[in-house]
Amino acid sequence: MASSNRSLAQTRILKVHNGSLGSFRDTKTLETWELPTVTKELEPLREAAKELRGGSTPVGFPTETVYGLGADATRSDAVKGIYKAKGRPSDNPLIIHICDLTMLRSLLGQGEETNRDVIADPIPAIYKPLIEKFWPGPLTILLLNSKPSKLAPEVTAGLPTFGARMPDSPLALSLIHLAGVPLAAPSANASTKPSPTTAAHVMNDLNGKIHIILDGGPCLVGVESTVVDGLCDPPVVLRPGGVSIDRIRECEGWAGVVEGYKDASEIGASAPRAPGMKYKHYSPKARVVLYEAPVKDGQRQNGIPLEEVWRVVDAQEQRISQLGYEKIDHFPKIGIVSTRTWTTWAGFGNAERGGTGGVKSNFTRVKSSQGMDSSDYFFAVQEGELYGNSSSRKLGHVIEVSLGIETKDIARGLFSALRHLDQREVDVIYVEGVEDEGGIAAAVMNRLRKAATKILGYE
Repeated sequence: MASSNRSLAQTRILKVHNGSLGSFRDTKTLETWELPTVTKELEPLREAAKELRGGSTPVGFPTETVYGLGADATRSDAVKGIYKAKGRPSDNPLIIHICDLTMLRSLLGQGEETNRDVIADPIPAIYKPLIEKFWPGPLTILLLNSKPSKLAPEVTAGLPTFGARMPDSPLALSLIHLAGVPLAAPSANASTKPSPTTAAHVMNDLNGKIHIILDGGPCLVGVESTVVDGLCDPPVVLRPGGVSIDRIRECEGWAGVVEGYKDASEIGASAPRAPGMKYKHYSPKARVVLYEAPVKDGQRQNGIPLEEVWRVVDAQEQRISQLGYEKIDHFPKIGIVSTRTWTTWAGFGNAERGGTGGVKSNFTRVKSSQGMDSSDYFFAVQEGELYGNSSSRKLGHVIEVSLGIETKDIARGLFSALRHLDQREVDVIYVEGVEDEGGIAAAVMNRLRKAATKILGYE
């Protein structure tokens, strides 16, 4: 029976061991990706490639950024399978993934003749410095779709352009090579949810909707690729990602690149030029409250503003007063994602008010119920019970995820942290933002702003 007709309850995770998965014939030109002659590591990839060539059900696979949901970009039935599995809006364009420049050129058609009767390279010259510096890697370039197009129309969502990238993952490159076609591949999550950075994340979202997930371990970058458009003047970064705008500006022809993702005319456009520009995205089920990083020189914040802490505490104290402690059937679960400056429990563990003019002060405290656990690939977690000094009884439960202070660690752990807190069924997630000027921090804050229910600054 054809793979496309099998029961979709049979989602399997196939482990791929790091080994000899392939290499470029020439790392300077990136023209041809080659496979080793014999290797057991390729067997799961061969099975997945067979699924991609003959079926209409996409395959989950890892890249250096996040896990992708891949399908043959040249067949409409295959690409439609992506939209079906994810529940993705059909006007949200897809990025195609290629294994080498030979594959990319085959999609662009023939270049124009030069004055010397030589056929020009169909890859626009503006992108050559970026390709030389960042490919394979987390950078997507926008290209004109050829006429007639070799891509399924569902890839471009009606646009005259398509996005292409070469992932920095031997596993992904070998899978594409074995499939023999470019792969359309958005992130392998249910649409609007945080992007997956482990095979388990993909299984959690898409179990029963796809047949195969290739497990290559956790993703090292943790946020999606940067998307650039060099076909306009000045060139534009449409989505911040794994390559910073500062590094792009160092390349010839890109010194004047502008931040299109901050342009109001681009955000929510009826025909978004890149994924993630129109729809609410990266969102957990819980309410997300993002605190923007302070902008004043030397200003540091050690946690959530006191008024928010007391709002949570007072609301629960009032419920206890009205109903009686024995009748309280829900204790709020508070999630915290801390990065650079928030102290332990982000203010919930040491809030104080009153205490002057003979008035007794009020305190909050958090009693640890589980110590710091750093067994996760990306972050450390600690848990505690929230108390107020007006009562010896607990008011709620606190789960804090610490991502670390380095931007690369924050980026790598961000989506995983949001997913972890969602699985713990927290009611709210308070997130400490970072300064987003330059570097991958711009990608971190871009994703957080799209995930947030509420965005606040410090007074």
